[in-house]
Amino acid sequence: MKILHTSDWHLGRPLYGRSRHPEFGEFLDWLACVVEAEAVEALLVSGDIFDTTTPGNRTQELYYRFLHRVSLSSCRHMVVIGGNHDSPTFLDAPGELLSALDVHVLGAVTSDPEDEVIVLRDAHGEPEAVVCAVPYLRDRDIRTVEPGESAEDKNRKLLEGIGRHYAEVCGLADETRRALAPDIPLIATGHLFTAGGSTVDGDGVREIYVGSLARVGCSAFPECIDYLALGHLHVAQRVGGQEHLRYSGSPMPMGFGEAGQRKLVLMVEFKGRTPAVTEFPVPCFRTLERLSGSLGELSARILELRSVGSNAWLEIEYRGDDPAPVVQEALEGAISGSLLEILRIRSSRAMQRPLTPLDEAETLEELDRETVFVRCLDSRGAEESLRPGLLECYREVLRSIDEEDPMGGYGGSA
Repeated sequence: MKILHTSDWHLGRPLYGRSRHPEFGEFLDWLACVVEAEAVEALLVSGDIFDTTTPGNRTQELYYRFLHRVSLSSCRHMVVIGGNHDSPTFLDAPGELLSALDVHVLGAVTSDPEDEVIVLRDAHGEPEAVVCAVPYLRDRDIRTVEPGESAEDKNRKLLEGIGRHYAEVCGLADETRRALAPDIPLIATGHLFTAGGSTVDGDGVREIYVGSLARVGCSAFPECIDYLALGHLHVAQRVGGQEHLRYSGSPMPMGFGEAGQRKLVLMVEFKGRTPAVTEFPVPCFRTLERLSGSLGELSARILELRSVGSNAWLEIEYRGDDPAPVVQEALEGAISGSLLEILRIRSSRAMQRPLTPLDEAETLEELDRETVFVRCLDSRGAEESLRPGLLECYREVLRSIDEEDPMGGYGGSA
């Protein structure tokens, strides 16, 4: 059996205000071609299909058009789980309709763990795999809140809750497999941050639980799992060095921090219960270039890009003392008449100044939410002894906001 593992599409995500709709369309067309050319039998999408809980009409069209096209191919099954960016209500709403196309969607956990156990059957109706379709596990799904809990208590209960959920769902799936066909593979999904996982600057991957210690170790995943298809981290990687525990990573660079990174989808071919993983590189649909240097160095590099007809989007870090208007005019002149576009210019000199004041060269988009809050504390002269508690409360508020689902009454994520 051949399955294709992908995740973190983030459909609809702009970059510094620029739409990337054509790139997302090209990626999905390419992915559908891979499914068709490689005779893929099952597609697993491990969360963060959309970048926001309220995707626009054009973004929705890309998603549904892709599902329809793949349903007409050799691919008998598609399993889609919700990530922390997805609205569970939005993903689940067309579930009955999509099930007619053998698209199984789990936007969030339900009251019955058996809903996450899916039996995949071949063209003759015989079982060929069992999937534990575990979506992003929200805080409220896996732990109870008690007064006076410390951060360590919360982290411990989160990890215990995640491990308990996987043990329960995988236990049910293993029983199902043993009853149907003991030699078929058991495949699990997940959308979470594992211990030791690699990220890159500017990839937009956030801590999805309060605190930074709630990262899941390999021991949380039962040994009965033959392949674990994970999402959330944008760097394709193994978990704990194990071949069958994998992140596929995002298929496109979501920011300049991912520029130049090798992007993949993973083909997993089973012989019995043994998986063989093949990495399929995703083509680059839009080049992102980070340039850094003096005006002379930047102009020289731009000239090189122009000479090869590059249509790259540029993020530029200027290292020098010229005033911002002079730098802006010189760089705009350097790209004039080319296919290049400058999305952002920043000055290293401004970056080296103390963080407390906001200067003219600094924009809000350069700051994360926690930095903004710390600056508010600074401006109000908050006592050092109170800061850890205030920061922890602020993180809880952010988590609560992130898990609200504007598409329905259940907690989704922004």
